[in-house]
Amino acid sequence: MRPDGIWHPRLMAILTGLGHTDAIVIADAGLPVPPGVEHIDLLWRRGEPGFLPVLEAVLAEATFEKAVYASEIAEPETLSGMTAALVGLTVETVPHEEFKKRTAAARVIVRTGEATPYANLLLYAGVPF
Repeated sequence: MRPDGIWHPRLMAILTGLGHTDAIVIADAGLPVPPGVEHIDLLWRRGEPGFLPVLEAVLAEATFEKAVYASEIAEPETLSGMTAALVGLTVETVPHEEFKKRTAAARVIVRTGEATPYANLLLYAGVPF
């Protein structure tokens, strides 16, 4: 067993298997999962686990170079938390409908218990060298 970090076996397998530009999604509880895209449901009740703690844990486990989120996100705490967590990454905003289309190419969608509208983020893997 790992002493710290993410303990979810499937999520760790996906993160360690990412190749350059592979995409994963950290999502709120309501984001639809396109057919054929794997999903991991971490949620166990409203708000648990939250979007930002899951995002921070995932960012600590892998190298990412780009992030995309929906321009409609308006909740200040979530937006400022995302901005702080994504320092050093290229960040793009797109309309929510475009965001949902892009999720079809993701390796996995990780759904949290977050109940904040539009608390969803596409992360694109980078390389550590």
